Amino acid sequence: MEDKTCPFKIILGSSSIARRNILAEMGYEFSLMSADIDEKGIRKEKPEELVMALAEAKADSIVSKLQTMNNQDKDEKPTILIAADTVVVYEGVVREKPANEKEAREFIKGYSGGHAATVGSVIVTNLKTGFRKGEWDRVEIYFHEIPDEIIEKLIEEVHVAGGLIIEHPLIMPYVKEVVGTTDSVMGLPKALTEKLIKEAL
Repeated sequence: MEDKTCPFKIILGSSSIARRNILAEMGYEFSLMSADIDEKGIRKEKPEELVMALAEAKADSIVSKLQTMNNQDKDEKPTILIAADTVVVYEGVVREKPANEKEAREFIKGYSGGHAATVGSVIVTNLKTGFRKGEWDRVEIYFHEIPDEIIEKLIEEVHVAGGLIIEHPLIMPYVKEVVGTTDSVMGLPKALTEKLIKEAL
């Protein structure tokens, strides 16, 4: 675990349980804030541009919330804000959360015996200095055939981008290969986050 006298504070700008778990696994203590943004209102042609724009919008939303609360200047420790976003790309098309069971079924059936990718962004802002930097990460996921009964069970539990939960015990046996890191697929690439935190300090 990180030393209790950590020289900086961290705010994770996300309500995602997976992101929270990943950051905790990295040994950091942090507080949580979620952004109020209209994700559907942000549209970009390329998935890399989209996830960067979404994370940027989340960061901006939280920064303005904090300015309203106006508690930043009193603190001598720098505060690092982490914002992130992930989308699934299938056959060149960006997939967000499935709208309903029918769409979730179509999504997962498409992955069966095929492949998908996740594109994830991380943007780190030093709230004391105003320094901000972000990068994106892409992971390719290849699947074996997924039986219909597994798909039906998964549908009840799928509420994530593109209906893709590769760490789910039901789907794990059908994941043939992951080119990249699982933490990136789950929403927060550890190595990239660590690198950006260091650069922001």
